[in-house]
Amino acid sequence: MAICEKIREEFDLTAQHTDNILKLLDEGNTIPFIARYRKEMTGAIDDQVLRAVNDRYEYLKNLEKRKEEVRTSIDGQGKLTEQLVTDIDGAQTLTEVEDIYRPFKQKKKTRASVAIEKGLTPLAEYIMAQEGDPYREARAFINPDLGMDTAEDAIAGAKDIIAELISDNAALRKQLRSLMEEHGELQVKLVKDDDRGTYAMYAEYSELIPDIKDHRVLAINRGEKEDCLKVRIDFDASFAKRLIVSKYIKRGGDKACGKLIEEAASDGYDRLIEPSIEREVRSALTDRASESAIKMFEVNLKPLLLQPPVKGKITMGIDPGYRTGCKVAVVDETGKVLDTAVIYPTKPREDIAGSTKTVKDLIRRNNVDIISIGNGTASKETELFIANLLKTVSRDVKYAVVNEAGASVYSASPLAVEEFPDYDLTLRSAISIARRLQDPLSELIKIDPKSIGVGQYQHDVDQKRLNTVLGGVIEDCVNSVGVDLNTASASLLRFVSGLNAGVAKNIVAYRDENGKFMSRKELMKVSKLGAKAFEQCAGFLRIPEGKNILDNTAVHPESYDKAEKLLKLFGYTDKDVKERRIGDLPAKVKALGEERCAAYCGLDLPTMQDIITELIKPGRDIRDTLPPVQLRSDIMGIEDLQEGMVLDGVVRNVVDFGAFIDIGVHQDGLVHVSEISDKYISHPSQVLKVGQQVKVMIISLDKVKKRIGLSIRKAKE
Repeated sequence: MAICEKIREEFDLTAQHTDNILKLLDEGNTIPFIARYRKEMTGAIDDQVLRAVNDRYEYLKNLEKRKEEVRTSIDGQGKLTEQLVTDIDGAQTLTEVEDIYRPFKQKKKTRASVAIEKGLTPLAEYIMAQEGDPYREARAFINPDLGMDTAEDAIAGAKDIIAELISDNAALRKQLRSLMEEHGELQVKLVKDDDRGTYAMYAEYSELIPDIKDHRVLAINRGEKEDCLKVRIDFDASFAKRLIVSKYIKRGGDKACGKLIEEAASDGYDRLIEPSIEREVRSALTDRASESAIKMFEVNLKPLLLQPPVKGKITMGIDPGYRTGCKVAVVDETGKVLDTAVIYPTKPREDIAGSTKTVKDLIRRNNVDIISIGNGTASKETELFIANLLKTVSRDVKYAVVNEAGASVYSASPLAVEEFPDYDLTLRSAISIARRLQDPLSELIKIDPKSIGVGQYQHDVDQKRLNTVLGGVIEDCVNSVGVDLNTASASLLRFVSGLNAGVAKNIVAYRDENGKFMSRKELMKVSKLGAKAFEQCAGFLRIPEGKNILDNTAVHPESYDKAEKLLKLFGYTDKDVKERRIGDLPAKVKALGEERCAAYCGLDLPTMQDIITELIKPGRDIRDTLPPVQLRSDIMGIEDLQEGMVLDGVVRNVVDFGAFIDIGVHQDGLVHVSEISDKYISHPSQVLKVGQQVKVMIISLDKVKKRIGLSIRKAKE
């Protein structure tokens, strides 16, 4: 089946849309560009489906490439048959292709290759034919010079050839692999454990392979890698061997030959097949679990990046600490550093008076509106200090505790050094903590996504695949929000559709040299930003102060004439758009007829609808429609909690077995998947996402171990 047809069936697309999507991808168009500006060609499928199509397309292209390589290699050996061509063409996975190719690969020295060199292939074929006395036939192969002093020596060599022949049977391997996947049992034994008892639950653990959860696979793999666990797959070897024998021993054939084939099959299974397919099954389990973990990371990362910004606020960022103190940085509404300090409100100094004076001076001197506190070491004590201090401040200042995961990674990075060469890494962390409250997306994209703290087992999965997927999430988020061309950093611009790190730096350099961009068309003057890059990026870049109001919308320059024609159709001017006096445009379009309006303007219906949305609210930020960040002015500690309390919380991380909820006491509580909903859900991500605000009830509390059990469904009762 052709690749196009296969993708059409798998994703339930029309033939025309499938052809268009693959053509657009082959032409080098980015996923955000295709999803936003080529809806009429794709059936308006979203970016996530497009990425899935792209992934599958790449796999199928690689599969076809490998098939051709295998055909060429076998043909070069003069062994390509019509049956092999049929088998290769029919292979659905790379594993199946490799199974077919296995007998034709150049092997290292094996027992079978040694026997073949001794000329024992005819004897092996004689035994497989099962039509005569194998021992009588074997006498003709006795050759002391080759180490075959007896007929039994020759028989042993022939059995080695048969064992490898059986092992190389692609159809048999596929069947045995499937049986092991369906009926095998993963067995784990504890060899050693760490002080925290990380692997205690796996001391004597076994589970059928179809039943084992993905997160357990990754946990077991990690334990095995750390030499804490010993892992094997238990599968009925006697059943496997009987299956093999049934395929090779002929009814009515010579019994002595049959006995030798049975012995060779048993040896081949134990020595060659079983270890190999066990590795393949373990690898498939890991691939599945890895993909699941990556998907979970992807699901968590998107809402984290799209957290609503706290705009127009002068912000104080505090990176809590003990011995070295709490680093403080004040930034203005645009993230520019205004002031820095170090305070010591925590042990061992506990200089409350001095720290209070410093913070109050910073608030007064810089007109601070909001304080952002990192949730790491000493966060609880720092939050308590700030909550008490704000009660004595006349200015209305609120605070929020933000997830500081990755702040230290960023502060030591070359990018942070480039941005803030005059500050040490601890003050850079405080700046990052302040900025990630003001604009989470712009700040978090500077950090390796694996360090943001919203995944599980992110260091145990395929790192190349993880980076590709997370890069796609960042790209989708950045482009769905849009980027201010005149304020964006190079680190943010590089995620814009069609741009890379080099062109992003060129944009900033052009801006520094020539001043603000006043038109999207000016982008064409930027070094190494050609027509294709302009096509891909222009619609995602905003110019709030631009000459053309459309430059501050997601309307693509290719549609400006059509958008203006639409406005003129109903008598609107640019001034009407700027002053947002076109709220009745959708009603007027509907009254005249959407399809009629679209045809008149030369637009397809989805694009016209997008243009109308943008014209009504130029410069809109999709994040403004999300629930705002929870701001606080007081604090509660774990010692204040009691079972039965109902509290407001924010989802911090969603994992396979539940979700971690921030309830404002420094220690996140866990909602097990069984406590999320009254209805059955197969995974927490079906109803919860990072950043979501929820009501929870405390159902269990261990203040010593600082474990908080929560329930969402009981909070609704």
